[in-house]
Amino acid sequence: MKKKRSVGTKILRVLLIILGGFLALLLVLIIYVVSVAHMDPPKIADQSLLKAQRKALDSTAFTLQNNWFRKSKTGLYEMYVEGKPFERGVAYGKLSSELVKRQEDHFSEQINRMIPSPFYLRFLKYFVGWFNRDLDKHVPEEYKEEIFGISFEASPNYAYVGTNYERLMNYHAAHDIGHALQSMALVGCTSFATWNSRSADSNLIIGRNFDFYVGDKFAEDKIVAFYKPTAGHKFMIVTWAGFVGCVSGMNEKGLTVTINAAKTSIPSGSASPVSLVAREILQYAGNIQEAWAIAQRRKMFVSESFLIGSAADNKAVVIEKTPESIDLYEPPAKADYITCTNHFQGDTLRKLPSNIEQEARSASVYRYNRLMELLQQEGPNTVQKTVDILRDRYGLHNEDIGVGNEKAINQFIAHHSIVFEPKQLKVWVSTQPWQLGQYAAYDLHTIFDMHGLQTDHEIYDSAASIGPDPFLETDTFKRFERFRTIKAAVQAGKDIDVQELISTNPTYYHTYVIAGDYAYKHQSFADAKKYYETALTKVIATKNEEDHIRAQLKKINKQTK
Repeated sequence: MKKKRSVGTKILRVLLIILGGFLALLLVLIIYVVSVAHMDPPKIADQSLLKAQRKALDSTAFTLQNNWFRKSKTGLYEMYVEGKPFERGVAYGKLSSELVKRQEDHFSEQINRMIPSPFYLRFLKYFVGWFNRDLDKHVPEEYKEEIFGISFEASPNYAYVGTNYERLMNYHAAHDIGHALQSMALVGCTSFATWNSRSADSNLIIGRNFDFYVGDKFAEDKIVAFYKPTAGHKFMIVTWAGFVGCVSGMNEKGLTVTINAAKTSIPSGSASPVSLVAREILQYAGNIQEAWAIAQRRKMFVSESFLIGSAADNKAVVIEKTPESIDLYEPPAKADYITCTNHFQGDTLRKLPSNIEQEARSASVYRYNRLMELLQQEGPNTVQKTVDILRDRYGLHNEDIGVGNEKAINQFIAHHSIVFEPKQLKVWVSTQPWQLGQYAAYDLHTIFDMHGLQTDHEIYDSAASIGPDPFLETDTFKRFERFRTIKAAVQAGKDIDVQELISTNPTYYHTYVIAGDYAYKHQSFADAKKYYETALTKVIATKNEEDHIRAQLKKINKQTK
């Protein structure tokens, strides 16, 4: 008996040593990640603007020297900043202080909802620290200074994550991390352009949906920001508080930049965030050749497509870029249009195994084909037709595939939708909800000629704006709103009426997946099987989702034998 105890004690001691070694290794790893992820802010000799106070024109409009910020009756926030990088950042932060704090709250809230486990949240924190460990080495000094200026207004509630500056820097890689961790399904966009014979007036027209979803609240406070930097071109972007990168924008030369995520592997280290590469192109390029030169010299850690529209060239191209390669995709001669979803089209990168997998398993090719179909149906393009396409909620051949299907151009998750007319320097920005509200028109000639904001007044062009989608007034839309409410209840672990759920969105495959998962959780296997089998008869967005359905059916068959 004593011998058995002795052996047991030795085994336990060995296990404790192994566990202690593992914990020590984990502690060393955490200390290492935290230390390498630390970022020192840039050194700014003149910080005198930090003492300045914004002046209130009213409760939702403020000025700071020539810089200004206001809320439009459209629901969009509008901001103008000028000067040196740090000065722009300080003005940005002070003018939009409440939004900078609120946006981080919304971002944190959604991440906590998506990843409710404290363990996995800690893991994500250290993963991001590792992922972005050399981030500041790949960000131009100008943008570091601008971000540092904003950081003085960031929330004090997240110091446990990192300093204000470190957090804002890391948030600029959120788009990249979102599609590197593809199971989070944060990104999937559609963009296109027409010109010459494919546009009614022969001018270049560009449209895009930015389907970057971090919760409904995150998209509530969109900012249309106008920049007049000391170096480079004046430009506008659609953004959110605390973010200086570009996901959609146009400069004073009529050059536009929009970005679309492509299939990528989880990278081993950081490089330039996609949005800051796009910002550099927007600020310093005046034509396609100059945009190409900037994209070539920047290393990125994920794969991305940049749709570049150029008034100088009166056409658009797609610059396709991975961490290792770059390609320029142009349509055939005299095609006079280009389309872009979330897969590569160029001669080189479209042959990548990762891109072939993306085409086979994602909604990208289907959405691309629907976009091509609509462009053929609609004839010579106009701004109104562009908006109509961006709002389209149907599948191929106008099939009803359910409201919110990822295979539709309008997925009902867009942070924003936007249309550009580069030669006229005009832009239309969507308003809530998604791209269904009016598209507010802005004339960049008028805005860049302004000298400060003496009184609070509307700056968008109401006469040129495009009205809301009539779909908002339909019973189908009201049912969809109810569908989202019930879906949220399921996610919160609440009981629901499954038949009511199905009645709200009956042609959508995911309605039946939700019903099946709910029934399976409650061990109603016969009902779950029925719902999953119905889902398989609908247009399913991705192969991963189809795999989930079939895997659940296999489980049910085993459990009911």
